[in-house]
Amino acid sequence: MNYLEQTICNPQLNKTAVLVFANSAQREAALKPFRRSGHLFRELNRHTLQIVRQSGLPYFLFSEKEQKGNSFGERYVNAIESVYAQGFENVITIGNDTPHLQAENLIETAEKLRENPIVLGPSSDGGYYLLGLNRSQFNAKTFLKLPWQTPGLTQSISCLLASKNIKVAFLKILSDIDAVSDIPKIIGSFSKLSAVLERLLLSFLIPEKKPSTKPLFSFQNFLKENQFNKGSPIFAS
Repeated sequence: MNYLEQTICNPQLNKTAVLVFANSAQREAALKPFRRSGHLFRELNRHTLQIVRQSGLPYFLFSEKEQKGNSFGERYVNAIESVYAQGFENVITIGNDTPHLQAENLIETAEKLRENPIVLGPSSDGGYYLLGLNRSQFNAKTFLKLPWQTPGLTQSISCLLASKNIKVAFLKILSDIDAVSDIPKIIGSFSKLSAVLERLLLSFLIPEKKPSTKPLFSFQNFLKENQFNKGSPIFAS
C-alpha cells in the first residue's frame, strides 16, 4: 500500500501538507548568478514538483509571488502560517535546491510526524533541506529569531529543541546547490539522481570554450598583407 492509499484509508494522515518554498528559476538566477543557473533551477523546480506529486501528499507552492515579508525569516514564517490556516496539523517544508530529494523522503517524514513533533533533514552546509513540523511546535516569534540562511541553522535548531526536551527525528544528510562548487559533491554522492539532472549537472563540470582571439579571415586583409595587384608574382608560374 502506497502513501496515497494509506491517506484514503486513514483520513488522519491527510492532516499533513507539503510547503514548497521556492523561488522561480528567473529569481534564482538573479540570486545565484552562476553560468546557466536559470536553466538548472528550471529543471530543479520541475523535479521538486514531480516528487511532491509522486508522494501523494497535498502541497502548496510559495514562489516569490506568494511570499510576504521583508526578510527570508518573515516570508518563511508567513508561508507556514498560511498552510496551517488551511486546517493542516503538520507541514513539511522543502526548497528547490536539493537534487537528491525524493518522494520517499517526504513519505518517510509524514510517517515520522505521526510519532515525532519535528522531523529535520539536515544539509551538508549546516542548514536543512527539509523540516517537518507539527502545529504544536510552531512559534512564529521563536522562528523569526533563528539564524536563517547561515551555516549554523541546524545546530541552532537542535540546541533549541534539546533545551526544551522536544523529540526530533532526523533524516539522512543531503547536499544542496548554492554555487557551482557544490556540484562535484552532489555528482560524487551515491544517492539516486534523475538522468536529466545528472546530465545537466555534469555539463557544469565541462570547461566553457573560450572564444578564439585569432581574427577572422578577411579577403581584403589578405590582399593588403600580400600586396596583391593584377599580375602579382605570387601567382606567377
